[in-house]
Amino acid sequence: MMFTEVLIRQTRLLKKLPPGGLPRHLWGWLNAVFNQVDHERIQAVGPDRAASEWLLRCGALVRYHGYDRWQQDYNALPMGPFEKYKIQAIDATESCIMNKGFDYLDGLKHLEEIKLCKCIYIEDECLQRISETPSLQKSLLRLFLISCGNVTDQGIIALHKLSNLEYLLLSDLPGIREKERTVQFLKKSMPALELELDLE
Repeated sequence: MMFTEVLIRQTRLLKKLPPGGLPRHLWGWLNAVFNQVDHERIQAVGPDRAASEWLLRCGALVRYHGYDRWQQDYNALPMGPFEKYKIQAIDATESCIMNKGFDYLDGLKHLEEIKLCKCIYIEDECLQRISETPSLQKSLLRLFLISCGNVTDQGIIALHKLSNLEYLLLSDLPGIREKERTVQFLKKSMPALELELDLE
């Protein structure tokens, strides 16, 4: 049985548990399992399909290039030729995506927008990983970082490698301690960037 099939079966079993039926300390373990990278799956179905499965498994949404509707149901992922569905946007609001799963982003060549809102596992390493991914350095245009408590100045500064980024929203990020220095660094490194701030 493939790793992905095991995860699907585990997810279905968890949905049958009563509220509070899974001990809290096991949620972290389960989220880590959901973020395990299945390289064989990436090779078999392509980066966009494999990333879609990872993101939806972790509670995020995806929108495909040429489509207006957000894909949110894992069991309703489109069939047919997988190469037809290229991820254009990710909304990871309140999802459990974490750094160990970010290998799934490597081959996404059409990803223009990422929203990270209330993501408890998003930290500086995640932003560094995004900024160092060659395909995202070319494609990513808009990034929203909202209420991610583990993000610090170091992670924000790392974003300067996203040379084509047009818009960056930073809101409710208590880990940013040197706001003025960080903002000035971004403005100097990325003069064309539209930077929106709500960091009070």
